[in-house]
Amino acid sequence: MRQVLSSVFRKPATVPYPFVKAPMPANFRGKLQFDSAKCIGCKLCERDCPTGAIRIEKVADKTFEAHFDFASCIYCAQCVDSCPKKAIQATGEFELAATSRQSLQQVFHAQPKAPAATPQAAAPQAAPKDPSKP
Repeated sequence: MRQVLSSVFRKPATVPYPFVKAPMPANFRGKLQFDSAKCIGCKLCERDCPTGAIRIEKVADKTFEAHFDFASCIYCAQCVDSCPKKAIQATGEFELAATSRQSLQQVFHAQPKAPAATPQAAAPQAAPKDPSKP
């Protein structure tokens, strides 16, 4: 009885997980994130993936998008280590449960690149003078 009463007044030994999220360590290998602006299309990540869960496609000149199959991924982070431009990063997200395999297919679409500014557009235009005013 003494042990039961002493346990009532102690803090719980467990973490209330769904309500309080634990911080992940710096090198945690969670869900992958792709930055299309950094990708150069070398496809080293695609070649080094042991499960073939990554597919890089060219969508425009120097613009690439990535197709990830998180159902096949084993989260080894080999693609993160292989990418020379660090376009793929492992995040701390680990709650990836899903009811279908299709929901674990993710496409990181390429971000449209802003058009380069022309010198004429960059220079302000002077307003034409009114001939009736001196």
